[in-house]
Amino acid sequence: MKLETIEAEAGDIPAPARNEDIPTSRSSRWVKRARLPAGLIALLAILIVVPILLVVVSSLTTETPRPGNLLGSGLTLENFATILSAGTRQALLNSLIVGVGASILALFIGGLLAFTVARTNVPGRRFLYLVGLVPMFLPSYVGALAWAILGNPNAGLANIGLKDIGLPALVNIYNLGGLIFVLGIYYAPYSFLLIHSAFSLMNPDLEESAAIHGAGTFRVLRKVTLPLATPAILGSLVLTLVLTLENFPVAQIIGGAAHIDTLPTYIYRLMNSSPSRGNEGAAVAIALVALILVITAIQRKVISSRDFTTVAGKGIKPRQIDLGAARIPLLVFGIAYFIAAAVLPLATLLIVALKRSPYTSTLTTLFEPGVLSGESFVTAVTSPTVIKAASNSLIVGVVAALAGTILAFVVAYVSNRTNLPGRSLLEYISMLPLAVPAIVMGLGLLWTWLILPVPIYGTLWVMIVAFVAAQMAQGYRSVSGSILQIDNDLEESAMMHGSSRIGGILRITVPLMRVGLTSTFLLLLMLSMRELTVPLFLFTTDTRLLSIVIFDNFENGVLQASAAISLLYCLVLLILALVTRRFGAADEK
Repeated sequence: MKLETIEAEAGDIPAPARNEDIPTSRSSRWVKRARLPAGLIALLAILIVVPILLVVVSSLTTETPRPGNLLGSGLTLENFATILSAGTRQALLNSLIVGVGASILALFIGGLLAFTVARTNVPGRRFLYLVGLVPMFLPSYVGALAWAILGNPNAGLANIGLKDIGLPALVNIYNLGGLIFVLGIYYAPYSFLLIHSAFSLMNPDLEESAAIHGAGTFRVLRKVTLPLATPAILGSLVLTLVLTLENFPVAQIIGGAAHIDTLPTYIYRLMNSSPSRGNEGAAVAIALVALILVITAIQRKVISSRDFTTVAGKGIKPRQIDLGAARIPLLVFGIAYFIAAAVLPLATLLIVALKRSPYTSTLTTLFEPGVLSGESFVTAVTSPTVIKAASNSLIVGVVAALAGTILAFVVAYVSNRTNLPGRSLLEYISMLPLAVPAIVMGLGLLWTWLILPVPIYGTLWVMIVAFVAAQMAQGYRSVSGSILQIDNDLEESAMMHGSSRIGGILRITVPLMRVGLTSTFLLLLMLSMRELTVPLFLFTTDTRLLSIVIFDNFENGVLQASAAISLLYCLVLLILALVTRRFGAADEK
């Protein structure tokens, strides 16, 4: 080909125009790809980041956010002087004592039960497995309410029973020990689940090797088994420590009567003082978040410094340990825990709900005719206040769970199935509520929806939005676990046969994730039904939930109504838990 011809053909393509079009095309494609993650980031920022930032801003200003004054007025560091006050120092000390004590107790109970069920030949292991989970069906504040009635030093049913048999009143739940006890027994299931999983998946080769070289059973446990379970043990310890540090309802019910403040109850008291000391409460809230972040960072550093790999590519059958005569004491221990965490509290609530009179001088009168009646249950199910609260709880729970599941699915899909810009940031924001105590989120959500130009404050919509925000981490984590089990090739195959991306998601991914999405919905529904701390800052007379009604009745001394509603409430939660378990079993099949 002649040189003139080549130059002529080349000249048909204007080079400068081609070079300018390339960056423009790439820029427009990037903008188009960034639209979805940018929209999700903006939505999550409003739901999660803005409330947290408002708490930070409030801690640095002289006034709390309000309409017309979005960021308070006047910067100051004086609010942080509250952290050094005697009240805050005492609340911090109480929080640490209660948190450490309750987490150690929860670890002991849950860990011992987990080891017994997973690795020993103790009789009734299936029963003990259920024992480890049953306390999760009772919200911790319902358990605290029952133990407050049971362990009152003056008129508690336990002390009345002791007097009936000629013994002095020995039970007093209104102290630091009582608070540790109640929190410990109701957070033990978290330790049980984490540690049971570790023991069940543990490769027995190392244990058998130690036994072959002459190590006895207890030395194998001390030198091999327990060290290999360190991540689960330490993880459950830190988890329960964080949960007990941020727990408000139990600390308020038990500690309030004993005038014992923890950091969450101290924040609540600052917010409800007259005049309100919201800025100081925000400063204390920042200190609580910082404490939790430090604890989490220490746990991660300890775990990352060691290797705990024990599961390889071959099948695993954990080595069962013959306990001999120790089997019976461990079975008795499990039964005693079951009685303390479930039987006694439920029996106490039932007795209080059935008695015609709220006063009891001796338990022997319970067997007299006409003493017991079901009137409190009839009153509970026919009361306009309870009916309204139940309706509110159902509406808020269902809508929040549905919206939370859909949002979690979209965020999890973008984070795990695409290479869109900003997908990592989506995951970080979604998991942020795990590091923020519920009382801090409640505080931030209150200020957020007071100042945003969206008229939902004072309606059920603000409750729904608050629950979606507070439970985003649980929803995201649940959906992500399900979405990672679905092979991406199935969706890609549908697209190769002419389906759009959305069509492939709706026709392939969503149907295959039906059980996982349903389980997520039921999980969020149960969490919404159990939640008390977040709505405590947002409710009005017309938007009270069942949890608020129970708490208010107890605070006002209306024990019979509180007990009756609590029992009906626990029944609903049990049904939800059984439905969730049924879908989980279907998923395993």
